Amino acid sequence: MSATTSQPTPAIDPARCPVCGQPNRCAMEIERESAVAQPPCWCMGATFPPALRSAVPAQARRVACICASCSARALA
Repeated sequence: MSATTSQPTPAIDPARCPVCGQPNRCAMEIERESAVAQPPCWCMGATFPPALRSAVPAQARRVACICASCSARALA
């Protein structure tokens, strides 16, 4: 009989880009963390190419924002 081990799924950090792992500087997350009102985040009006959206792990979707750097690279 063989034992299988599963590795724990790392917690998703909503303050980090799920694509590159760098801080995403999402205004909505900054407001949640600081309780200080922020202007609307740049990402609210951004268009993300389908290939970039599909690079986001399923468990991070609707949890962590893609950063501006990853978005710019995808659009270049």
